Amino acid sequence: MADGGSDRGDGRAGTGTGGRAADREPGGRSGSSPDREPGGRPGPRAGGPAGDPAGGGSFLPPAVEAAWGVRERPSKGPRPSLTLDRIVGAAVSLASTEGLDAVSMGRVAKELGVSTMSLYRYVSAKSELYVLMQEAATGAPPDHLPPPGADWREALAAWAWAMREVYHRNLWLLRVPVAGPPATPNMVAWWEKALVALEGTGLDEGAVLSVTLLVAGYVKNEAVLTADLAAVVAASDDPPEQVMARYARTLRRLAAPEEYPAVTRILDSGALDVADEPEDEFRFGLDRILDGVAVLVAGRGAAS
Repeated sequence: MADGGSDRGDGRAGTGTGGRAADREPGGRSGSSPDREPGGRPGPRAGGPAGDPAGGGSFLPPAVEAAWGVRERPSKGPRPSLTLDRIVGAAVSLASTEGLDAVSMGRVAKELGVSTMSLYRYVSAKSELYVLMQEAATGAPPDHLPPPGADWREALAAWAWAMREVYHRNLWLLRVPVAGPPATPNMVAWWEKALVALEGTGLDEGAVLSVTLLVAGYVKNEAVLTADLAAVVAASDDPPEQVMARYARTLRRLAAPEEYPAVTRILDSGALDVADEPEDEFRFGLDRILDGVAVLVAGRGAAS
């Protein structure tokens, strides 16, 4: 998803910020209205958060506003050799090959063959770069997700599986610190898909939001756990089955049955001797969460 080869319209991640700000420099605008994206579509208000008619100052950094298309490069003057897309693309490439820890302003500048200070004309801090990297690697939601009006459980499950695929294709995304609620075009588009999936359930907006956060949290947590366990197995140079069998043998030696009877029963059952497929574990957990949501939906329906 972070191969640097596509814009956000085809469901894959490009190396930029949503396909709208590929060559934009911070500062300066085109002749379009500051509250409209290129093409005349309304965009977020630059200078005030959405819904703030007083314009008390946007909480978005300039580069993220550029992702929404409300900051554009000047129409006059030479086309800059360094662009926001190039910076984000280089950072994503570094994270994909060497991990998130390899990403620094200095290292990205070196990859691009420019000075570190030149990057700060486009990105004010590494934390801001992280947000744009996440936007690029996540990409837009895939077209194959169920349309509005589909069965809520089917739609939410498809959303969860698609989000899981994003994480597993870009494991470094799991290490990006949470900087706030969704604030870039692709991230808000994913959020929208989950919220739409729950339309028609009878849940109020607060419950819809809570269910979305619950499922999103499960998807990310499972991806973190799976990635960490996979790293342990990879470091051992042994097949997963051997790693699990060795762990079970070690635990049998350490956990006295009279002190840990429940653990002993698990060990005696042989459940730890077999490495389950990660997809099976994810499916089990997701189904149980959706079972709980179904009870909530049924309860709201009966109450009405």
